[in-house]
Amino acid sequence: MRQNFPSGGPYEEVHGYSRVVRHGKQLFVSGTCARDPHIDGCDAYEQAMSALDVMNDALAAAGSSLADVVRTVIYIVDPADADLVSQAHREAFAAVMPASTMVVVKQLIDPALRVEIQADAVVT
Repeated sequence: MRQNFPSGGPYEEVHGYSRVVRHGKQLFVSGTCARDPHIDGCDAYEQAMSALDVMNDALAAAGSSLADVVRTVIYIVDPADADLVSQAHREAFAAVMPASTMVVVKQLIDPALRVEIQADAVVT
């Protein structure tokens, strides 16, 4: 059975998507970015931690947590941010060590955003 879980992000209604879609034991988390006040003047580590907090809250609403994440895809706009984003990822996922990919992109939807994280999880 499919269930959609919004997180209240400003683009969810505009774009027509859910933060998390749960289908049985599988959960698919949309690309997640930092939210105010963790955007302007914040480095990639702070933005990644904010995005992971949003993701964790959305997973909790769906009956899951970061501990259930099996794969992440991370988009960064500056290769120099890789170490900061990796630090945040390691802090969030050290206990589960999901499969992960990091990709450098030209820009995210808001030029102030430095990182976006997407994830898949399986509830056991």
